[in-house]
Amino acid sequence: MSAPLFAMFGLGGQELLLLALLGVLLFGRRLPDIGRSLGKTVVEVKKGLKGIEDEVSEPSAAPRQSIEPEAIKAPTRVTPSTKPTFEDASAPTNAPPKV
Repeated sequence: MSAPLFAMFGLGGQELLLLALLGVLLFGRRLPDIGRSLGKTVVEVKKGLKGIEDEVSEPSAAPRQSIEPEAIKAPTRVTPSTKPTFEDASAPTNAPPKV
């Protein structure tokens, strides 16, 4: 048996009445909207937890396919089609480089 939530925190009838009165005074007309939003949040959390429980509890329907690694290819040498040219070879070594 599980005890009600208010009993777990040691709240009695007077404390609950005081909390309800305080909630009405603070939130007033917005209280139904807040309750509705809180209810939707609780429903969404329960749906999410149920989805997680279903994923964990059900055995996988299809066995997972193993991923085959690609075949290793031999390295190929890439040679440039033209020879590199060095245009600054005749410039003096103490001159600043061209930008």
